[in-house]
Amino acid sequence: MLRGRILAGMRFATRVLLMQLGAAVAIVVVCLAAFVAFAVGQLRAEAESTALGIARSVASDDEVTAAVLRYAHGAPLDAGELASGPLQRQAAEIAARTGALFVVIANDAGMRLAHPEPGELGRELSTDYAAVLRGEETVQWQQGTLGESARAKVPIVDETSGAVVGLVSVGFARSRVYDDVPSVLLVVGGVAAVAAATAVAVALLIRRRLETMTRGVQPDELDALLQSRAAVLDGVHDGVVAVSPDGIVRACNPAAVRTFGGSDRTGRPVADAELPRRLVRAIERVLAGEDRVEGELVRADRVAYFDVRRATNDGDDLGAVAVLRDRTDVLALVGRLEAVRSATNALRVQRHEFANRMHVAAGMLAAGRGVEAERMIAEFAHRGAIPEESELGLTEPFLASFLTAKATEARERGVELRLSDDTLLLGVVAEAEDVAAVLGNLVDNAVAAAVAGEEPRWVSVSLLDDADTLAITVTDSGRGVDDPERVFENARRREDDAPADAIHGRGIGLPLARRFARRRGGAVWLVEPRGEGHGAVFAARLPGAMAARSGAGAAG
Repeated sequence: MLRGRILAGMRFATRVLLMQLGAAVAIVVVCLAAFVAFAVGQLRAEAESTALGIARSVASDDEVTAAVLRYAHGAPLDAGELASGPLQRQAAEIAARTGALFVVIANDAGMRLAHPEPGELGRELSTDYAAVLRGEETVQWQQGTLGESARAKVPIVDETSGAVVGLVSVGFARSRVYDDVPSVLLVVGGVAAVAAATAVAVALLIRRRLETMTRGVQPDELDALLQSRAAVLDGVHDGVVAVSPDGIVRACNPAAVRTFGGSDRTGRPVADAELPRRLVRAIERVLAGEDRVEGELVRADRVAYFDVRRATNDGDDLGAVAVLRDRTDVLALVGRLEAVRSATNALRVQRHEFANRMHVAAGMLAAGRGVEAERMIAEFAHRGAIPEESELGLTEPFLASFLTAKATEARERGVELRLSDDTLLLGVVAEAEDVAAVLGNLVDNAVAAAVAGEEPRWVSVSLLDDADTLAITVTDSGRGVDDPERVFENARRREDDAPADAIHGRGIGLPLARRFARRRGGAVWLVEPRGEGHGAVFAARLPGAMAARSGAGAAG
């Protein structure tokens, strides 16, 4: 429990360092033990092999064989004679030359004919030799009169009869076998020390790298950060796209995916992530050093504002973060408010006209012209507060007031707004908000195009209804559309980015008008990019926008 508390109080990188060091030390110890065991085994095997080779060499010597035959088959043994005999002298020379602990020669009865200690001559061998007398070679670690040793026993065979007439036993002392162990341990220990030092250095580097990568954040904090990140990215309505300094998309929340369409762009280079080109250029500008870039996007029938900013943490560059705010609904509300504004203006005109007529009627009554005043009031009650026909020649109340207001705004910009001769309306507007949004955007777009054109500057509007469907055609005197394929895609540009001839599609009115029309099952389209004596021609069809009026009436 105490160790758990100690580990819990350490930083994550420190705990990883200690675990790495523990693992490295364990591996080094295991390898060290394995190497030592292997080295000792090699030394033992080498001693056994050397002893066997010496024993074979002595056993195959003809002089040794001839000398052993003299004492075979129960021949009497004289220890004094053996001590000064050729076998004892030859065995001593071989032991001295090879460094063996002993070279012992025995007859077929196991009696020693040569031994390092003369007192043992003529006595029976102290270790088992039965297998050797049967013609087998043995290599064993055994305890004898001279101590424990690695000893090899080889039979001496009479080549004439093929019988075993004796044996040779050669042994190396344990101390002599393990003389090289300290040097082996020193080499292996040095290698282990180098390996351990390398492991410590690598572990320290890993710890430092881990601290750098996680910025000192602990695992529980990382878990909380991941949960917070998921909650923020998935919970906000705005789209978020995070790009690393090397241009890789690191985050793309569901709101951004909905704005762009397709699938998640995470992990892809920003240039190949199928993002809008304006957004990609803005991100690249921020990655190149700018602090903030703003703009607008039009994707299909949706409009979004983007705000790209540089992301930093304690002076470190983390790349760029783009926040996308869908403003389609807001702009739709603006269109509806425009309709309300137009209706308000119409009411203001009615009020002004009503007040004027009341002043005239009061003056007539004060002057004693009661009959004329009565006639004017009766006409006023019959026809309403404003004339049945506006200055454009429209009798439909909403469109009359709406287009009258637009005509006033156009005149202020030097453009004449006029009604086409083929205009014919049999009904009244039933959906004022959508009609105002579509017609207003088309007219505003045409006025902007006319302002950029040459004199005379004008905008012509044609209105036709068929049952509940309203058909709108708007023509301007501008220079026309240069890029018909993308006229509904171009969002508003910055002034320093916009070419001099970019008029149609500079704003977001055309995409919004098309969105409003499609919402009703209608459409907005470009009829003609430019023509003889006029600029662009746009048309719209709005099903369900009209209703039958109570009395017959038309404008044309």
